[in-house]
Amino acid sequence: MDVHTHTTTFFGQGPRGGSKDNNTTAKVKQCSLDLSQPLEEQGPLDVIIHKLTDLILEADQNDTQSVLLVQRVQDYIEAHPETIVLDPLPAIRTLLDRCKSYQLIHRIEDCMQDERICSPPFMVLNTECGPDTLEKIEKHGLTFPFICKTRVAHGTNSHEMAIIFSEEDLKDVKPPCVIQSFINHNAVLYKVFVVGESYTLVERPSLKNFPAGPADRKAIFFNSHNVSKPESSSDLTSRDNVEGVSQPPSDDVIRELSRSLRQALGVSLFGIDVIINNLTGQHAVIDINAFPGYEGVPEFFNNLLTHITSVLQAHSPDSPPASGQPKSLASSHTPSATVPTAPTPDSPGCCSMLGKEASSSPWIVEGDGNLKGPRQRLGCNSAMSPNFQQHCVSTIATKASSQ
Repeated sequence: MDVHTHTTTFFGQGPRGGSKDNNTTAKVKQCSLDLSQPLEEQGPLDVIIHKLTDLILEADQNDTQSVLLVQRVQDYIEAHPETIVLDPLPAIRTLLDRCKSYQLIHRIEDCMQDERICSPPFMVLNTECGPDTLEKIEKHGLTFPFICKTRVAHGTNSHEMAIIFSEEDLKDVKPPCVIQSFINHNAVLYKVFVVGESYTLVERPSLKNFPAGPADRKAIFFNSHNVSKPESSSDLTSRDNVEGVSQPPSDDVIRELSRSLRQALGVSLFGIDVIINNLTGQHAVIDINAFPGYEGVPEFFNNLLTHITSVLQAHSPDSPPASGQPKSLASSHTPSATVPTAPTPDSPGCCSMLGKEASSSPWIVEGDGNLKGPRQRLGCNSAMSPNFQQHCVSTIATKASSQ
């Protein structure tokens, strides 16, 4: 395995708590960290942003090199409790396990006591189906048809699923897996992309309606990623038999679900797959994803930069009390979410982004510290896409000048 594919990107200001002068405030920059080298020599770090999902899974499968690299990150985090981690490794491990994430969402729904939410029952199958399997399924409240998914919620194989219509189809179930009752939802999936206190709702195609109860038909095998692509169109996603309730999720339900997940796990970057039961209009969470691809969210980098700044400001010695922070999520039903907070000159810090999708190009945010609401600019001290560079520069300038 090439360790250089597992890098860290770093937003920071040079030495933590760097000095200011009359012309410049603290600088926030981003650069890549090399996990094959000691992290102590690449710090200090104020914030680590990572996508180590592949590496964590490989480590959990006892890949020697992955174990060492993940342990290196963990050792740094434990040695520097002041460093903010987006997101905590234990939380990522929870989201990588569908059983654990489903248990969590059911506990959250029990606490919310909101009749508008009713996620489908599920159970884990660790062995081949036997004579007593159907009885166990019924005891867990599952009904035909149901969806069969891998327990691991990340990677190419995690998208390979099956719809099981009858007891005869149980022979096609390949353990270990998670099975989940199928809920008719008029072939519409709502993907909720969360970045801190902001979320974006994106509508995608999904599986068509099927008759409730056992059916004399063969199991359907499909790739959920292909089914839910924006341009997806097939017999599986047909809307010819749409009936009952067809409505988008409620803002306050999504806001509360997102807030509860952030509080329960301490996560900031995640996705929630939501469907609307076409008979009851209830919201059902069918999956939670750690650091999703944010496809269809053009404001992602805008929102991420703002969230980083907000996190750094909240942990700054000069920051106001937590009660002054926004308590509700900003939302958007278009592929663009509005984040309520804006960069300030008093939010210095170093931020590292770990993972294959991390950029290797440093950024620097600069502003005049003598002004309460400075116009900040995002400078680049190495090559990056001109379009992305222009987007980031205009984003920071617009947010800062609006204060």
